[in-house]
Amino acid sequence: MMNWKILKTEQDYTNASNRLMEIFNATEGTPEADELELLMVLVQDYDNRHYVLPTLSPLDAIKYKMDEKGIKAKDLEPIIGSKGHVSSILSGRREITLKIAQKLKDYFQLPAELFLPTA
Repeated sequence: MMNWKILKTEQDYTNASNRLMEIFNATEGTPEADELELLMVLVQDYDNRHYVLPTLSPLDAIKYKMDEKGIKAKDLEPIIGSKGHVSSILSGRREITLKIAQKLKDYFQLPAELFLPTA
């Protein structure tokens, strides 16, 4: 087991990522499992400090997924409701309710956090 420290360089990150993949299936309670846990924290920390993920609004994410899957507004009617309802949600005139967010999350296989308001 290596003496891991905070990842500061791309090379540190690469080494940690490679080792993480090497021991990914470590048996619980072994030194490798402890090392794996530590590496996951270190890699996530490096990611958080160096890579900013673009934040999409729920509406942008829905439109992106519709585009990606070739879905038209009318295809969302069984999920959201009437044509007018779909239209007002997609244009941003109407809020996405929790119930609709849940249905869209399941339909598009999106993370639930996407529909939660950010602080």
